[in-house]
Amino acid sequence: MTVPQEAGVPVARMTFEEFQALGPGGLFKTDVPVVISLPESVRGLGREGVAARLADMTVTLFTEPGDKNHPGRWETRDITLRDFFADERHLTESDTWHRVVSNIRNSPADVNAVVGFDAEGFFGYGSSLYAANLWISHRGVFTKNHFDEFENFNIALEGRKRFIIAPPGSRDYYPRSMLRGFGDKSQVFDLDNVDLGRYPRVAPKLAQRRDFVLEPGHMLYLPLGWWHQAESLDPININVNFWLKSKKILRRPHVLGVALYTYAYRRVKGVYSYQPTEVSS
Repeated sequence: MTVPQEAGVPVARMTFEEFQALGPGGLFKTDVPVVISLPESVRGLGREGVAARLADMTVTLFTEPGDKNHPGRWETRDITLRDFFADERHLTESDTWHRVVSNIRNSPADVNAVVGFDAEGFFGYGSSLYAANLWISHRGVFTKNHFDEFENFNIALEGRKRFIIAPPGSRDYYPRSMLRGFGDKSQVFDLDNVDLGRYPRVAPKLAQRRDFVLEPGHMLYLPLGWWHQAESLDPININVNFWLKSKKILRRPHVLGVALYTYAYRRVKGVYSYQPTEVSS
């Protein structure tokens, strides 16, 4: 494993061979973010390939103001992937952010075709797989600082994304209202632009942040409970991320509590919950 010189605490990097030797379980134990270089033989589809294979698939379109400090939740509606690509506004508007997501976990043939390898065999996830999410976004789309309750492998298929990742914690990140379903999100929306006079407790966490760009052909391992944000840097970004359930959540009671409440809140309020979508092959 090599560690390049990058901003903040350098993100660890690993070859594909090193990843195979260690395995996903080994990475879970290390509990630190790692970027893994994938060989040419397992590179997946870009825009043209995804559009051709999944044109009639129903995806969920997330729409929100193009403002990193906007406090509200995104709006969602279902469209086909064909309709998403047909409307240039979805990939060019700067004052409105558009991204689509579809959990294609229940269509392993499509998952394998998109990422370019046998995902179940690659990760050995079995019943631990919660989601295999296909994400498509345009330049400037920003995902505010938050944490996930799953172990996360994110594969960049097309376009670059800048990630900032910071270690687990609760109080230091000034969490937003759990009662309103924002318990996994921070009042510190952007770790790249923090008012330390207003949020002084986050300073030690910022000193441990990883700030890097995920390139096509690279895979990010993002441990459960780590805070993170992402920004799309290219005209189109296509990623697939795998969320895997893990007993590690029992060692992070804040993450577990927020996850249980948020799951119930989303069911009651009808908020998008990353449930699998039926797709046509």
